[in-house]
Amino acid sequence: MSRPSAVPPPVTAVLDASSRWLPASLGQVEALLREQSRDCGERLGADTEATLSAGGKRLRPMLVLLCAGPDGGERAVRAAAAIELVHMATLVHDDVLDDAPLRRGRPTVAATSGRGRAVAVGDLLFSRAFATLAEHGDSRAVSLLAAASVALARGELLQRQDAYDAGIAEERYLQRCRLKTATLFECACRMGEDAEEMGRFGSQIGLAFQLLDDVLDVSGPPERTGKARGTDLLDGTVTLPLILAAEADPSIAAVDLRALDATSAEELCDRIAASRALDQVRARALELVATAKRDLLRLSVDGERRKLLELVADGVVQRYS
Repeated sequence: MSRPSAVPPPVTAVLDASSRWLPASLGQVEALLREQSRDCGERLGADTEATLSAGGKRLRPMLVLLCAGPDGGERAVRAAAAIELVHMATLVHDDVLDDAPLRRGRPTVAATSGRGRAVAVGDLLFSRAFATLAEHGDSRAVSLLAAASVALARGELLQRQDAYDAGIAEERYLQRCRLKTATLFECACRMGEDAEEMGRFGSQIGLAFQLLDDVLDVSGPPERTGKARGTDLLDGTVTLPLILAAEADPSIAAVDLRALDATSAEELCDRIAASRALDQVRARALELVATAKRDLLRLSVDGERRKLLELVADGVVQRYS
């Protein structure tokens, strides 16, 4: 089985606990992803290949495969590859919008090849995602992924509208997280098994994933996250740790985010960490995962798949604990 590079331990735990069908299916997904850099020109192909080979958790493709089960076949493999292509496209475009120098500890396409080529790489990945589904005639998956892509765009617009506004409400933040992150997890589950309950499982662990990712932006360390502490703060992205810390400490609420530099952003991270905010956010993420696992009991999935889905949910927490 061909595993993605730098597979994190929680994902390895799922693969090690599964019977052979899951590693084999993930290997097919990886092979399909590698094909996407072909026939698009030397320079664009090189940037696309570098993006797709940079590794990652592959949680969304894994959710597609687990929800589809061992009989999912080529349809599930193509859906899993397509959702990872959309995810990677959003990361490339995010790096352009944020002028980010690093992603997963490596220089971004925008940093190495320029913003124009990075936009082209993201556009290519988006188009290849839908082509991958269309080639198999999977109109249901196309509809699900198209709706999720619209939600991603809406979430990005909300984030831009709220930039540097430390006074945004918690519900506004959560709405943004549901659109930008949880929706794609929900889509992954429903592409595997089109059941509302399965989609809710994905949405809950996706929201937990984002909450914990926002904790990591404050707590670091950079060698683990692949980016500097306080990157979100420097970009003007207001997250739940900052919202809760500002509620507890008015002096944090008074900080001018536009005036931050790398040093003052780290200092603000220290002040947020000194409050109870990070513990509060972690607790909420843990509750979301626990609720998702309880909801699995209502679904008619076999014992192995339930166990593996629970491991994926636990991996969201373990990866960021």
